[in-house]
Amino acid sequence: MNRAFSRKKDKTWMHTPEALSKHYIPYNAKFLGSTEVEQPKGTEVVRDAVRKLKFARHIKKSEGQKTPKVELQISIYGVKILDPKTKEVQHNCQLHRISFCADDKTDKRIFTFICKDSESNKHLCYVFDSEKCAEEITLTIGQAFDLAYRKFLESGGKDVETRKQIAGLQKRIQELETENTELKNKVQDLENQLRITQVQASPAGSVTPKSPSTDIFDMVPFSPISPQSSTPTRNGTQPPPVPSRSTEIKRDLFGAEPFDPFSCGAGDFPPDIQSKLDEMQEGFKMGLTLEGTVFCLDPLDSRCDLR
Repeated sequence: MNRAFSRKKDKTWMHTPEALSKHYIPYNAKFLGSTEVEQPKGTEVVRDAVRKLKFARHIKKSEGQKTPKVELQISIYGVKILDPKTKEVQHNCQLHRISFCADDKTDKRIFTFICKDSESNKHLCYVFDSEKCAEEITLTIGQAFDLAYRKFLESGGKDVETRKQIAGLQKRIQELETENTELKNKVQDLENQLRITQVQASPAGSVTPKSPSTDIFDMVPFSPISPQSSTPTRNGTQPPPVPSRSTEIKRDLFGAEPFDPFSCGAGDFPPDIQSKLDEMQEGFKMGLTLEGTVFCLDPLDSRCDLR
């Protein structure tokens, strides 16, 4: 079975799909920080990032600063990094943006992942000290990625594609409305010209003006205002108002607002649907590489006690 990730030595998943789909798996860790990297994958890439952040944290520790504690919440919605006391979200990494995840086989505390930043589009490497459960966290991220990818194929991709088609239909409706307005203006011009011609060709006083309530074809002009808006019912009372739709905005699996044809006008529809679809397809297509590797290559690294 092909999976959306790769790992040198594959292992059995540690959690049920329901735990990651309907809830999240929490982990406590210490956050060494994040740093920009040039590539989305690679052992050497994360090794250099870990060295850099370990050294920076070692300097801060010598100055009396403690390594901040964080809570990781892993689910099919992404990897959230929160303050363990206030629960304030510090970073929210969507799974299709995570391309590489690795744990240190010589130091069971250290693990890292590379994620593409949603604003700058730069690749950032996040490094953590997880108190000897680095491999478990790495596998949990891999399982969440696999489930999210399957969800995207089953529902997410189809949903976004449907939104794209609706956006195309709305654009066509706008074009037809513009054409309709232009045709109405032309008909009005022809009516005016016809009336002028009739007045000029008929003897004075013999022309009976047409009722303003009908056009030249004896048709009642179309009014965009519904008669129900001003016409009372038979018993003299106004019809009950149309109940307003709920203003609560719900979001789908990938954080997008669902399309509502009753409340979403043509100008309100997101213009970047195709770019979001392409981004998610590109991210899942790249896949997530899970790898167990060795980060500590010199005595300086092995002496860095981050606890």
